[in-house]
Amino acid sequence: MSNDPRRALLRHFLAALAYRTQKALRGAPPQFADYDPGARVRRPRELLRHMTSVLGYARTFFLGGTYRAEPLDTLAAEQQRFHAMLQELGALLATGAPLRGITEEQLLQGPFADAMTHAGQLALIRRLAGAPVPPENFIFAAISGDRLGPEQSEPASPDAEWPERPT
Repeated sequence: MSNDPRRALLRHFLAALAYRTQKALRGAPPQFADYDPGARVRRPRELLRHMTSVLGYARTFFLGGTYRAEPLDTLAAEQQRFHAMLQELGALLATGAPLRGITEEQLLQGPFADAMTHAGQLALIRRLAGAPVPPENFIFAAISGDRLGPEQSEPASPDAEWPERPT
């Protein structure tokens, strides 16, 4: 097990990504998977596949090779593959697997940050689809670097009031 605090922070970041992605997908109506937001923006199922691809690219800096995520038939299948990739990256970080050609900081600023941006896109697309994600104060969310799978905790502190709520 790696004692590197940078690795621990990266694992926590992956856990936050898992939590926020599940938050954006939890309770979405079935038609959300293929909702077309227009303007050549990826549909939710395509976006989740892209997130997995970005993380698969990150994995290549540990294992070498290439990664290509072929489209899966359902959003549920894409979710499972996404979380499996998070778990694999978390294990590589936890065991101290060496990075090849980049630093932990570059891993964060590149593919990890890119994937988090797309988690926000999923939440925005939910609103555009008419099924907004409930508000939450993420500071109090039960997020752990050991929880990278699809079974994420329920909101710890859902905001009853939201002064900045869109009108």
